[in-house]
Amino acid sequence: MDIKDIRKLSDADLKKKIRETKEELFTKRMQQANGTLENPSSLRILRRDVAKMKTVLRERELEEAHK
Repeated sequence: MDIKDIRKLSDADLKKKIRETKEELFTKRMQQANGTLENPSSLRILRRDVAKMKTVLRERELEEAHK
């Protein structure tokens, strides 16, 4: 997911998307443990997406606290 797309989402949508991405990441980890994961780099991509979304949320929190 691109950072521009993430910044367009509302806080509620971001939290929902983080939850969904973490669930998908869990599923992929289980597939990796079973040996059925086709694209191991997808784990890295999902982790980075979660980090990007959390960063945007934190930036917004700090911006609100600063005002």
